[in-house]
Amino acid sequence: MTYATDGERDGTLQSDDTADSASKEARWYAVQVASGCEKRVKTNLEQRIQTFDVADKIVQVEIPHTPAVKIRKDGSRQHTEEKVFPGYVLVRMLMDDDTWQVVRNTSHVINFVGAEQKRGSGKGRGHVKPVPLSHTEVERIFKQTSEQEAVVKIDMAAGDKIKVLSGPFKDFEGEVIEVSPERSKLKALLSIFGRDTPVELEFNQVEKQS
Repeated sequence: MTYATDGERDGTLQSDDTADSASKEARWYAVQVASGCEKRVKTNLEQRIQTFDVADKIVQVEIPHTPAVKIRKDGSRQHTEEKVFPGYVLVRMLMDDDTWQVVRNTSHVINFVGAEQKRGSGKGRGHVKPVPLSHTEVERIFKQTSEQEAVVKIDMAAGDKIKVLSGPFKDFEGEVIEVSPERSKLKALLSIFGRDTPVELEFNQVEKQS
């Protein structure tokens, strides 16, 4: 098995003397991509798979994610998704010259994750030999994405000024001193009877002041 080196598409890497090529089982590989381009890479790669007729060898492209809930400034909730590994796409494939080229030459792909091998001569970095993820890693990743409860995200931090929208302290203004996303609550100092008093509030009870 040979793979073209980065920047040297007319050359080949050293022959892979492992038993990888003998295996007919599609394995999962991690592919590093440009930041923020995960979805674009997934779409482009899926199109290239059809164009180069390798759907039987590149069988799945995934961006592992977990559910999240974002609290807007007005207290409303937006259900969204959060990437488990920002900057990476997972590809299940049979590795050979053709499939390597299809993935590696997709726009915004940086490289496969693997073991860097030094050049036999000359200067510069060697090539990266793609290394498949272990079955344990794959099981852990997809178990995490299927079982994890939604993480609550809020655009607030200690020191932010807030206004209470509901509850017994409605219309009070104060300053955030602690944020607890896992509990969907925060603590704020409110001026009550002329004294700064720490009060625990739900995320949807407050609004961040600009």
